[in-house]
Amino acid sequence: MLVIIKIVLCALFMLWVLRQVRKPTGPLGRRMLRAMNLTHAPMTDWGMQHLPIQKSSTILDIGCGGGRTVWRLAALAPEGKVHGVDYAAASVAASQLTNAREIESGHVQVQLASVAALPFPDSTFDLVTAVETHYYWPDLPKNLREVLRVLKPGGTFALIAETHRDGWRGALYAIPMWLIGATHLSDAEHKALLTQAGFAQVSTTQMPGKSWICALGRKP
Repeated sequence: MLVIIKIVLCALFMLWVLRQVRKPTGPLGRRMLRAMNLTHAPMTDWGMQHLPIQKSSTILDIGCGGGRTVWRLAALAPEGKVHGVDYAAASVAASQLTNAREIESGHVQVQLASVAALPFPDSTFDLVTAVETHYYWPDLPKNLREVLRVLKPGGTFALIAETHRDGWRGALYAIPMWLIGATHLSDAEHKALLTQAGFAQVSTTQMPGKSWICALGRKP
């Protein structure tokens, strides 16, 4: 009986830890955000190689987490403006700390907001990025149309993720993604979602030897 209790408690603890990945809170959430800044950096940098970033670009990063992506985008667009939004207060605080100098200079702004209702006017951004976050969006088709709304005509949306459902690497993620209630898409499903939301010139790129994916779409 004691063994069963220990197994159940261990499972509940692991589930709680996995939930922190979805929406960080408290001290553990802050530690996870710092860890994600480090572990996601190679994938993020790979994905950014495919992005049309100009020095004066106006950029939005949705689900900015620990803020490393916002920091990197700000470095690539030194004459532009970079906004970050996240629905977790702990993530907003961490991102603001990571980008404190850029925020003070007015180059970066980070705020609490959801992809379901982005607090920006129509046609605001040249580029919108979403790194390791679309898994948790509440209504992907509707949320992608909200992204499309805030993009300028000709602007680009970039979805960069550590895993897609194709191949044996994707299969390894199946149980963890299910446990945290994450949407786990195939390459074809990424393309279909962007196309159905109204994006044009939709394409995907995969990293050889990894399960990374970068999906791009442009606003007509």
